Amino acid sequence: MKFYPFLAIIAMLLFASCDSYRQVPYFQDLDRSSVIQQDIKNYTPYTIQPNDILGIYVSDAVNPDAAQPFNFSLNRTNGLNGDNSPTNPIVGTLVDARGYIQVPLVGPMKVAGYTIVDLKDQLQKSLTKYLKSPIVNVRILNFRISVMGDVLKPDVYTFQVDDVTIPQALAAAGDLNITAKRTSVLLIREVEGKRVFVPIDLTSKKLFESPYYYLKSNDVLYVDPDKTKFATVSRDYRNLTIGVAAISALALVATVVIYKK
Repeated sequence: MKFYPFLAIIAMLLFASCDSYRQVPYFQDLDRSSVIQQDIKNYTPYTIQPNDILGIYVSDAVNPDAAQPFNFSLNRTNGLNGDNSPTNPIVGTLVDARGYIQVPLVGPMKVAGYTIVDLKDQLQKSLTKYLKSPIVNVRILNFRISVMGDVLKPDVYTFQVDDVTIPQALAAAGDLNITAKRTSVLLIREVEGKRVFVPIDLTSKKLFESPYYYLKSNDVLYVDPDKTKFATVSRDYRNLTIGVAAISALALVATVVIYKK
């Protein structure tokens, strides 16, 4: 009978530990006993925005040398000097505040609202006046996602693709710490002059169908820490404070003893 309270305490601790673990795995309601196929219906191609930096490469299937002037000029549009100095870490074509880029011979071209495929097709059509068989490749050079909160490496991450997903961005940040709240991730996005706050639950398979699964450039992901982390930090701080106070008290006693001698 004397051991019952002790056993009850152990049982409660084990139960609490198991309950906490249930909040750790991702996509818990996903059936993992067999292969599942799901149509992707929530992907929307990225549309170019003002202040995007585009990597544009022009070639010509018939006369490759004829395309070089376009690459030289496009890579230096809007004050980009073509070097990799700290003041100019990315070489590319800057979309100005009005949504335009400057194309040699063609002139200003509005690209804001275009998809990458749209811009590629439009440039190829425009360059047929100057090149016999133009080939154009375009990509985003400054697709940036900020990851904050309880992750291994919070930072601003730059991707050179335009189909970055929430799991990919979190993986770039080293994944969530064990103390992070997987049910309480916040996506912050600016859309047409408005700031949108979207709650994300990483423990549910519904994330894969969410319209926010694919991120937009300049999105912010914030991961909440759970109370365990706060309790750990508070305990360590409390222990440190007690230790400093004890050392100070001993030093004071030693000073008094030495003074009396």
